[in-house]
Amino acid sequence: MKKIIIPIILVVAVIILGGSIFTLNEAEQAIVTQFGKPVGQSYKTAGIHFKLPLIQEVLVFEKRILEWDGDANEIPTKDNKYIFIDTFARWKISDPLEFFKSARNEMLAQSRLDDIIDGAVRDEIASRVMAEIIRFTDRGMQIHDIETSDETMTNEDSQETSPQYAGARLEIVDSILEKVSSNLKELDMGITVIDIQLKRINYNKQVQQKLFNRMISEQSRIAEKYRAQGQGKKQEILGMQIQRKKEIMSDAYVKSQQIKGDADAEALKIYAETYGQDVDFYNFLKALETYENTLDPSTRLILSTDNRYLKYLE
Repeated sequence: MKKIIIPIILVVAVIILGGSIFTLNEAEQAIVTQFGKPVGQSYKTAGIHFKLPLIQEVLVFEKRILEWDGDANEIPTKDNKYIFIDTFARWKISDPLEFFKSARNEMLAQSRLDDIIDGAVRDEIASRVMAEIIRFTDRGMQIHDIETSDETMTNEDSQETSPQYAGARLEIVDSILEKVSSNLKELDMGITVIDIQLKRINYNKQVQQKLFNRMISEQSRIAEKYRAQGQGKKQEILGMQIQRKKEIMSDAYVKSQQIKGDADAEALKIYAETYGQDVDFYNFLKALETYENTLDPSTRLILSTDNRYLKYLE
């Protein structure tokens, strides 16, 4: 009997010991439930922890930051403009015990956050005008003038950006976060919302196409203005290029004529000096050149005997 009882006792002891130990890593936190009800405090530190075997169960929750991404909702602004607001948030389970009591799991918590965050966003957006929602500051719109190379702001641009309303985008986000945190604190859900941001702001489809057409028209007008300025600059550069070409050609012609004149003068000087050294020899060479240029085997000349052309032919 001892040989049978001792192994059974060891097996039971191992099962009991294994069922009373549980471990958590750095990204986990847990609570212990007994017959479906939480008992004791929550466990937030990583390591080995103990519970009663068989009758107690461990529920593990995420300790890291979780994401919430809501659907885009159509909300009217204070100046009666219907826009779609797409919001996202980051949250975490700060108290797993209270979280279990109020939300049970992450799916139900996400559903509760949908109602709380959407309500806060609607309240804040409905009390603001469009210019406050889309702008961070009241800085004027800057455009770049290619003629003066300075950044200037026209009256038309100033009116379109509605400068009478200062941008309040950051203030709106902070206000939404404050309202959500206050609601969660009142509900005592064990949840902390870390950050809320407006991911996208867009008009509804009826207004969106009109805005796109207006933007296309405005950009086309600006593009045509720049094209006209570019063509004017192009013609100016071409005119300067043609004028410069004429100046270069004129200077080159003057220099070439000067060089030719100097060469002709030098040649005449050499001819004169040569002619002065031996006139008869010079006349003889010139006569030979004349014969070479005027006579060929088919040439027949009838001349008088006293003609100077026959002097060297004799």
